[in-house]
Amino acid sequence: MMLRPSVAIDLGTVNTLVSVTGRGIVVEEPSAIAISRTTGLACAVGRAADALSGKDPQDVEVVHPLQDGVIADLDAASMMLQAFFGQARLRRLGFRPLAAVCVPSGATLVERQALAAAVGSRRPRCIVRLVDEPVAAAVGAGFDIAAGMGAFIVDIGGGTTDIAVVSGGLLSRGETLRIGGNAMDEAIVRAVKADLGVLIGRNAARRLKITLGLAGATDDGAEAAGVDVTTRVPRTVRVPGELVAAALERPVAAIANAVREILTNLPPDLAEDVVRGKICLAGGGALLLGLASRIEVIAGIPVLVVDDPLRCVVRGTAEILDHGNPIGAPAGAV
Repeated sequence: MMLRPSVAIDLGTVNTLVSVTGRGIVVEEPSAIAISRTTGLACAVGRAADALSGKDPQDVEVVHPLQDGVIADLDAASMMLQAFFGQARLRRLGFRPLAAVCVPSGATLVERQALAAAVGSRRPRCIVRLVDEPVAAAVGAGFDIAAGMGAFIVDIGGGTTDIAVVSGGLLSRGETLRIGGNAMDEAIVRAVKADLGVLIGRNAARRLKITLGLAGATDDGAEAAGVDVTTRVPRTVRVPGELVAAALERPVAAIANAVREILTNLPPDLAEDVVRGKICLAGGGALLLGLASRIEVIAGIPVLVVDDPLRCVVRGTAEILDHGNPIGAPAGAV
């Protein structure tokens, strides 16, 4: 008996992960594609394309097809996914593959349809089902959704932060903030420009965020290179940890306050599950130094960073596929 092939996809603003049943994660690449302005064809994808971002290569446009966790450029997203499917060596094996795609819980119907179209419009043509990211994250964090256990998930991605309470595989409470790692990076870029007179790039800001976090991990700060806003020549500057922490304050406060707001509106039985299971942080933003302790102070409940938070969502989606757990009606079949 030939089984239908299945694939789990975490199509994120910053990174895309693809897991194939029986093989595990086979693609883990930046969500980027470089397109030739002359031919309109892709000349690089993933890590190779992202390396060109911000460097103005001639006759090439580097596109990040997702913004705030949803499709912003459907054609570019479809081309990027086709390349990733090629890397994953997905083949048609008598049946259309079943593709489970993660989506922010606050995505609109139009945004959900765009995700389904991006996956289903290229070969191999898939039957597409959408999985709310907090549900996938809860499974990836080890919660038994079939048993009806409640889980409080804070999934901090590049474009969005999903804050939700999941019970029995369904969303009980939730909010999606259009705030994530990219907004934190942009805040650092603005702060360094305003205070130190140097314009740094996205990658430099990301390294400062990882190195210094909320508490300024090193007393003497960290070094970054950029362009002097006055002379327009490259120079290096030492960025104090306090500057980075202050820049991150607004997005971090928004996340922490949303967590507290959801906690104030839980029924007693669900509140008991949350206290027992702790607040679980997933996504790349979960690794921000000092974030877990900040949320713990505001929430008054222990906070836990899940194992391997960067892969938690795709791991949970793959487990849902492997165990045949319900993931909703098909979003589209092409």
